[in-house]
Amino acid sequence: MTQIDGTIVSIQPFPSPNPSVRLSTVTYISSGLRVKGLLAEPDGNEPMDGFVYLRGGINNVGKVRPGRIIQFAAEGMIVFAPYYRGNLGGEGFEDFAGDDRNDAIAAVKVLEQLKRVNKIHVFGFSRGGIMALWTAVSVSGICSLVIWAGVSDMVLTYEERVDMRRMMKRVIGGTPSKYPELYNKRTPDEELKKLECPILIIHGERDSNVSIEQAKLLQSRLKKYGKKMETWYFADFTHFFPPQENRDTVKKLVNWMKAHSQS
Repeated sequence: MTQIDGTIVSIQPFPSPNPSVRLSTVTYISSGLRVKGLLAEPDGNEPMDGFVYLRGGINNVGKVRPGRIIQFAAEGMIVFAPYYRGNLGGEGFEDFAGDDRNDAIAAVKVLEQLKRVNKIHVFGFSRGGIMALWTAVSVSGICSLVIWAGVSDMVLTYEERVDMRRMMKRVIGGTPSKYPELYNKRTPDEELKKLECPILIIHGERDSNVSIEQAKLLQSRLKKYGKKMETWYFADFTHFFPPQENRDTVKKLVNWMKAHSQS
């Protein structure tokens, strides 16, 4: 019998460096595959909002880090971060915002099954940005969407990241000049019309991993479709913010999300 996407297969305890946050490895179903992710729950039983954290990179680059997930959970959110298919014991193969975006969409359904979770927010960092966009246009009821240093266009990513071109050609199936349809189907453009939630775009203007042009292109597309959005651009920051500014931004964006839970 085919299991429904988001079905939880198992939840196993995972060592947590923070005594106030419980960590668990969750195995769940996505496109018939058993995929894994990391769940972080603040101690207690009181209801709180859920937060899907979508990481960047691919395979062993940009892996989910428990400390990062705990950082958001400590602000009063139940956080679930998919590892994406093929990673850390999960079935299948990660394909860079192709079919693996179903792992992010199914992650929302994982949170929906947890009794403590109220409203659900989606967050994407780096390549996770485009995963987050696909999630928010595919699932109704998302409360807010945050894109931090996020990819918004796959052709632009290919053009900018010479060091990633070999991987992208292998995973996606060629170059954008020869196979534009393979890149376009990974880039939500007209699909952004379906967005129902407010969007926050965070980006460092000195980012050389994901250029500020990705943020501005997304901003332009959202404006075209009349979507409610806010931008936090930082003139002196790169892809990774300095520690104190990073902590401050995490607190600020979580407060932004919570404010939209009430609206």
